[in-house]
Amino acid sequence: MSNTAIVISGVHLELTEALKETVRTKVEKLLRHNDRIVKVFVELVFNHTRDHAREFGAQIRLELPGPDIVVREESEDLYKSIDILIDKVDRQLRRRHRLEKEKRNHPGPTDLGSLGRNS
Repeated sequence: MSNTAIVISGVHLELTEALKETVRTKVEKLLRHNDRIVKVFVELVFNHTRDHAREFGAQIRLELPGPDIVVREESEDLYKSIDILIDKVDRQLRRRHRLEKEKRNHPGPTDLGSLGRNS
């Protein structure tokens, strides 16, 4: 387990221990991708709307160096929302890692014209 703080909150929803443990387990899998994640905020929401197709929502915000990652997902099942949310964040973390790696391996252009001149 890392030192990353995981904050789980519910809006119009009672958070059971089973639900909290499910979220913690899935978030800890994300922490393998980036050890620089400082804090994770997860918000689970029950929407009181007439549209019964999307009653539950989940949002995650990862605080890390650079821009934070924020992802939202809504569906008719809370656990389904959490699964889709974690998949989306996983893809974003992988993409971010790949882009950082490419940037390290391919630095900016070098001025080769000044190398051939003797002062």
